Amino acid sequence: MGQGHGQGRRATGPGAARSAGPGAGRGAARSAGPGTGRGGDPGTGRSAGQGPGANGRTPAQVERARRFLKALPPLIILGGVVFDLATPPSYTAAPMFSAAPLVAAPFFSMLTTLLTGLAAVLAGVGLHFYNDTTADVPALTETFTVVTVSALALLINRVVRRSGQRLASARVIAETAQKAVLPTPAERIGGLQVAARYEAAQADAFIGGDLFAVQDTPYGVRLVVGDVRGKGLDAVEAVAVVIGAFREAAEQESTLEGVAQRLERALTREGTRRDGLDAFEGFTTAVLAEIPRGDGLVRVVNRGHPEPLLLYADGGLALLAPSEAALPLGMGELAAWPDRADESPYPPGATLLLYTDGLSEARGAQGEFYDPAERLAGRIFPGPQELLDALVDDVRRYTGGGATDDMALLAVSRPAAGQPERRRTMPVVP
Repeated sequence: MGQGHGQGRRATGPGAARSAGPGAGRGAARSAGPGTGRGGDPGTGRSAGQGPGANGRTPAQVERARRFLKALPPLIILGGVVFDLATPPSYTAAPMFSAAPLVAAPFFSMLTTLLTGLAAVLAGVGLHFYNDTTADVPALTETFTVVTVSALALLINRVVRRSGQRLASARVIAETAQKAVLPTPAERIGGLQVAARYEAAQADAFIGGDLFAVQDTPYGVRLVVGDVRGKGLDAVEAVAVVIGAFREAAEQESTLEGVAQRLERALTREGTRRDGLDAFEGFTTAVLAEIPRGDGLVRVVNRGHPEPLLLYADGGLALLAPSEAALPLGMGELAAWPDRADESPYPPGATLLLYTDGLSEARGAQGEFYDPAERLAGRIFPGPQELLDALVDDVRRYTGGGATDDMALLAVSRPAAGQPERRRTMPVVP
């Protein structure tokens, strides 16, 4: 296994050209790249009070919307009282009193909806007493209308609550399925620091056709990141096949090329069981990596997947382009040739970043593709988790929260001798 041509060439600083591969020599990282520190919500990876979330809103905007909704029902009732007092008796505020419990029904508890309805009824009855119109037929009709609408609001609240419980149940099932099919790797594997993220493009989706896995084996730590063609349950099924085959092959095969061939055979067998288009066009782009213990290098087999990045401790960056192009997994019937693992230096303090095309094909406002190498060049991070948090946050800003494809990210750092668990993040000074 020789070193790949042009492999591991290193950018010497923030403004240096990147190593051989697509987009080489494009220059320095943009100033709007991922932030050099987090300081935000660890669950979302967003900086506190900054950057839009997946729905395009900042946390501050979401909080303001919640406060407004909370205050809306009493404001409607208060507005109805003011309207009734400020207008002649022939004008009525009954529609506003009816609207208040309907507004409360989908957003608040049944008790709050009940109290809102009671407040609306009492406000209407009180105004009729004040206007001395309690016994009039229109007043009785208005009171009956508000009572009826309040009862309807309670029914709506009950339906919404049941739907919410079903949705919560579905979310728990989806999360459980994700953990079963795509388990989150441990933070420490084989002496390496590991972080992984799955970002679904569709809100409330948990898993799709992107995959990652890390395995500590007798031959070193082995990794895979891939992207299955297609969506939905068929893609999830293929993900389970690839990860299952990888777990077994990573332990048994003595070479990374052997692991790739095992995955090829597993997907070929899977394709023969499928009907329709998937039986002929099912494939998986994937990149496999192997980090032997103590050798200070990384081996990579790339099967039609975006090239991994190697981020050095001083902010330099290398694009690990394959020495020979290869077809994705599952397309062995079209062409076959031996896989070749390319070797690159993997010095202490470096971080290996593998990702799917949901990252590299994210588009900005002007339609330009997101370039992770350009955005990350010249930046350092405390660890792999902080790298992924900053990267996800930067993609959200770049796309305006409008991602169209799922994104799987896997970062693996090799600690330097004596390096603390976490170090201060700072920009590289040329």
